Amino acid sequence: MKKDTSFVPNWAKGLVWYQIFPERFRNGDVTNDPKIEDQLNSWPHNQTAPYQTHPWGSDWYARLPYELENGLNLSDTLQRRRYGGDFQGILDKLDYLTDLGIQAVYLNPMFDAPSSHKYDAATWHHADPNFGPDPDGDRELIKQEIPHDPSTWVWTEADKLLLKLIKELHKRGIFIIFDGVFNHMGLNSWVYQDIVKNQRASKYKNWMKVTKWADETEDGSTRIKTWMGFNELPEIKQSRFGIVKEPAEYIHNVTKRWMDPLGNGDTSLGIDGWRLDVAYCIKHPFWKKWRKQVREINPEAFLIAEIIDTPVAQKPYLEGDEFDATMNYNFAFAVSEFFIQNKNGLKPSVFDEKLREVRQAYPAEVSEVMHNLLSSHDTDRVASRIMNAHLFTMRWWNEYYEQSKATTNPKYKSGKPDAEARRTHALMVIFQMTYLGAPVIYYGDEVGMWGSNDPCNRKPMLWDDLPADDESVFPNEPNRVPEKVTPDKELFELHKTLISLRKKYACLQTGSYETILADDTNGVFAFKRGDSQNEVVILCNPGQTEASVQLDLGMSPEVLFSLDAEVLNSGKIEMNSKSALIVKCL
Repeated sequence: MKKDTSFVPNWAKGLVWYQIFPERFRNGDVTNDPKIEDQLNSWPHNQTAPYQTHPWGSDWYARLPYELENGLNLSDTLQRRRYGGDFQGILDKLDYLTDLGIQAVYLNPMFDAPSSHKYDAATWHHADPNFGPDPDGDRELIKQEIPHDPSTWVWTEADKLLLKLIKELHKRGIFIIFDGVFNHMGLNSWVYQDIVKNQRASKYKNWMKVTKWADETEDGSTRIKTWMGFNELPEIKQSRFGIVKEPAEYIHNVTKRWMDPLGNGDTSLGIDGWRLDVAYCIKHPFWKKWRKQVREINPEAFLIAEIIDTPVAQKPYLEGDEFDATMNYNFAFAVSEFFIQNKNGLKPSVFDEKLREVRQAYPAEVSEVMHNLLSSHDTDRVASRIMNAHLFTMRWWNEYYEQSKATTNPKYKSGKPDAEARRTHALMVIFQMTYLGAPVIYYGDEVGMWGSNDPCNRKPMLWDDLPADDESVFPNEPNRVPEKVTPDKELFELHKTLISLRKKYACLQTGSYETILADDTNGVFAFKRGDSQNEVVILCNPGQTEASVQLDLGMSPEVLFSLDAEVLNSGKIEMNSKSALIVKCL
């Protein structure tokens, strides 16, 4: 019997997503900006040096006067900064998302947490008070709760503003998913704090894996297993069945809270799904049970996992009983290797093979919702990766992750991408917006933001009304000329044009896929997307030389988009170096 693979929600197929890192997107309310005490128990654990909200458009690498005597290295100085991004800032820029053509938003963690990234949650059932209008009042309300008892939970002002954001996005036809970080919490979490305070008498002693109690250590500290050895991220306890009963119940209640806020079955007021951080760290039985719980709340909920591994290793997560998709890092690897032409570059035939390997690893519907990213909060910006591709191969993740940090790798070029890099970036976007799956834009990539890996991939968003200082200080290139930092309007318009084209032709969203040319001699790759209404052919030449190819495009092909490529008579196509063409076959 053929296995039913129709487990993917239809609404998620082929959508264009936008990933928002809340603290760095827009400061819409300066009255809620985080204070130094709001950073307690987050890296770099400096509560004594001078502190202020960092000016939005200031030179990223330049230390301001308040930072000069903090005694921290560059990376830690950058980690300590807060720019004041909040929910009001996102609300203020919904017209921007609509104008760009965004159909769904993936929101990085917005839970109450002391860090800028919020993966070190104090709680999962409240938004961070500094993202809302009344941080002090919210914290007083939270103190009145019994944190593991949902009957005592309240809605803070930050929570309410977040629900308003969900409502306003839905009004515009934009879906939204939250970042679920269920593998670990932070040092401010009520679980961790109670264990440390009450030791073996703690009611939460079975929620985390205590390796040594205070009376078992020489310094009187409590040792709790942490994620990847990061002391700020104590892990939730697991058995062979995954997360243990008590925290699993809490996670279920948190899930219901954000998906069905009123508890009356009206899921239109809640989020449309979840992105699950480090999903590979949690055992499969938990995810299977949790998926059932999620689908009981909303049968059309979308679940995507962060799993950075080979397609074969990802298969067990994508069989219909756990997740609908993963963040498609294998797409990013292949696209980077093909379009960024260097000694590690892929030939068109090998590029085709890498893409086919990913498509064929999963049920067909999964390919339509895989998150096809070029950048994320865990990579260098694609614009900077192009400039530094000679240093690493993205596919070798552990090496790449460290080599792509300008704060620790003296060879990394941290400056503005040149014209050739911009051209390569454009080609990658053209492919991303026409290939099978769901394109994901990491905030700011659409206006050409650049930066190495964490923390420099998390610069404040570029806005027309917030002029940015020239970037004049560079960690590895002290003699560089200051560089202008402005939104790349041409790149923005390219994104907007391609998203509009994608929406106009449904075959570019959910149509069939077929490779029709992988020409290793000329370096050209071409593929076709089709449905019962239209067939569209896309050609890409990422190389440095011109190419001439022959394709059957029908009687009167219509050029929908061209980047230095031309259709001549009888299906002959002339392509300049670093060119692309999108043609409708009639």
